[in-house]
Amino acid sequence: MVTLQAITVQNLHSIISLNLKDVEKDLVFPNVYSIAEAYVEHNTTPLAIYADDTPVGFLFHGQFEEDKGEYWVARLMIDKDHRRKGYAEAAMQTLLDELREKEDCKEVFLSFVPTNAAAQALYNKLGFEDTGKIVDKEKLYVYRF
Repeated sequence: MVTLQAITVQNLHSIISLNLKDVEKDLVFPNVYSIAEAYVEHNTTPLAIYADDTPVGFLFHGQFEEDKGEYWVARLMIDKDHRRKGYAEAAMQTLLDELREKEDCKEVFLSFVPTNAAAQALYNKLGFEDTGKIVDKEKLYVYRF
């Protein structure tokens, strides 16, 4: 079972130790960077992705102040040793279900490097739509409730 859990003193090291494949390191910021960013971006939440009791990934989302109520998924990563088990899809679906319950959440945005075919396939499968925009050299997608 996949769950989203808070980053704590007890799981911090295991979450920042999760790794991408070498060829993917330019696609996603390191988890430690995102956790530090959450410290100064107060409307954001870094989460550990667990499969049962095993940390397998990281998710960073929020409602960034400058976006006036828009919710964003800023980072999603699954450790290289835990791929192709459905964890990314389950984690994203869990997050979307939680955001759906927020009264002010009507849309969820995310972006990804255009060459990241796996991300594009995942987000298409979940129901995200291509906005047709490129932001900071990344494709911008939106999920509408």
